[in-house]
Amino acid sequence: MNENANKSYYDDFSGWYERERHHGYHAMLDDLELDILRPLAAGREVLEVGCGTGLIMKGLDAEAKRLVGVDISAGMLEEARTRGFDVMEGRAEDLPFGDSTFDLVYSFKVLAHVEDIGKALREMARVVRPGGHMVAEFYNALSLRNLAKRIGGPRKISARRTEAEVFTRWDTPRQARGHLPRGIVLEGWRGVRVFTPAAVFHKIPVAGGILERAERFAVDSPLARFGGFLVAVCRKS
Repeated sequence: MNENANKSYYDDFSGWYERERHHGYHAMLDDLELDILRPLAAGREVLEVGCGTGLIMKGLDAEAKRLVGVDISAGMLEEARTRGFDVMEGRAEDLPFGDSTFDLVYSFKVLAHVEDIGKALREMARVVRPGGHMVAEFYNALSLRNLAKRIGGPRKISARRTEAEVFTRWDTPRQARGHLPRGIVLEGWRGVRVFTPAAVFHKIPVAGGILERAERFAVDSPLARFGGFLVAVCRKS
């Protein structure tokens, strides 16, 4: 998928992106990711790579000293700007910032769709200050989520498109660690969506409550390595 096609895909996605993001399963994912970020963002200068409509930025707005977002999609950025955020168009592989600009750089649900993931991670590392943090999320090949995707197939992201139209990579923890650039030290893994076989299970009252408690427990446990969203918490040496 070339860059223009990628932009078209995410511009189209922007209309549906928040349809279910404010409750249930999707809201839980955002909460778990924010729990990882908040201690690192407090009083810091922060960049989100692939900020989308600004949902994660919304959760960090009260924590960060400065909060900036970048995304390739004009449609997504338009939504983020309505929230009053400082966002701009740009590619993960060529971030429009100088070296050592931010204390924390993070990316969720984006790097798995970047073909040259090594270059994107090197760019993220470049703009982090020495001693600062880089938080990078991968799609985990060793997860129930990967199995569910293989069985259930791609979901719709608009009236006319499905996830199958965008490049997607799935990495094992070992492969994900191998993508990290020199000078970036992995401090630990966090795992989001370890036990959930499909989002629909969170709509079942009893099962949904049990699953949510299990997911919150698993994020920072030995089971984190099986999270469908595998989060590397790193520091720049």
